[in-house]
Amino acid sequence: MYRLASVDSSGRIRDRAIIGALGWEPGVRLDIRHGAGAIVVRRDPQDIFAVTGQGHLLLPAAARHWCGLGAGERVLLTADPAASLLVVYPPGLLDEMVAHAERTVLGGDEA
Repeated sequence: MYRLASVDSSGRIRDRAIIGALGWEPGVRLDIRHGAGAIVVRRDPQDIFAVTGQGHLLLPAAARHWCGLGAGERVLLTADPAASLLVVYPPGLLDEMVAHAERTVLGGDEA
């Protein structure tokens, strides 16, 4: 599942559809880490982060800082419900991924 969403000034992502597809109810504990320029979120009953009472994903300030993610920016969310995994791709990483894909599709840097 893929979705585009905005990050609010508090670091919340309010896309309940993707959280629901993952089966994450309010209070579900999450592990939130930085991985290769993205934010990787997994269900982990031992961790300190959690889905908010309103069913939103709250990205901690440190996670937003890792990616240079500011308020109002749109991110790509990819969910793998079978693995209970969500990846948050910030705009800078999306730019890099698209540029790489375009070079590949167009046959290298000479196109």
